[in-house]
Amino acid sequence: RLMLYVILVILIKLPLLLLLRPKVFGKKENLRIKGGAIFICNHRALMDPVMLALVSPRLIHFMAKKELFETRLGRFFFNSLLVFPVSRKSADIKSIKKAIALLNDGKAFGIFPEGRRSVTNGMDEFERGTAFIAVKSGAPIVPVYISPKSYRGAFRLYIMVGDVIRPDEISERCDRRKLTDVVTYEMQNALEELQFSMQQKLKNKGRER
Repeated sequence: RLMLYVILVILIKLPLLLLLRPKVFGKKENLRIKGGAIFICNHRALMDPVMLALVSPRLIHFMAKKELFETRLGRFFFNSLLVFPVSRKSADIKSIKKAIALLNDGKAFGIFPEGRRSVTNGMDEFERGTAFIAVKSGAPIVPVYISPKSYRGAFRLYIMVGDVIRPDEISERCDRRKLTDVVTYEMQNALEELQFSMQQKLKNKGRER
């Protein structure tokens, strides 16, 4: 399964790099964070997991709605891409345990805290599941913002990477009972700040032209 993932990356990555010419701003070095780590990202398009995997030097495991795994072809394809199913209609304890186990094993895990694709230029309220996984695993969180639209019609991918959020440090300054809520707030605040920074960056690029 891992070999197939590597083959698909080799076949797909170079054409996408040439087509999208991704430009990464901010704390680019955080994409190389070692050990178990959670990559969080805003969610506007079906290709967002691919885009995140495209710019990350690490192999990232993702969750996806279980309906995608209902056919044999779907199971084979998504399993080969290191994706595992999750039920979005209820608290899926099995999938949560799977994510925590991956993180405890030093793997990278990618998730979209909004829980679904946003239909606005902003971000929807974050669900608490991502923070729960982070608190239980103690894994650091790397916020990543993907520009939801091309710049002046040009097909180029713009990505902003933020500072690492560390749940263990947050736990030292807040009530344990409120930790999940505080981590959720910190994540949403981080991505909203990255969104603002990206907007300013693109505005400045416009003035330079």
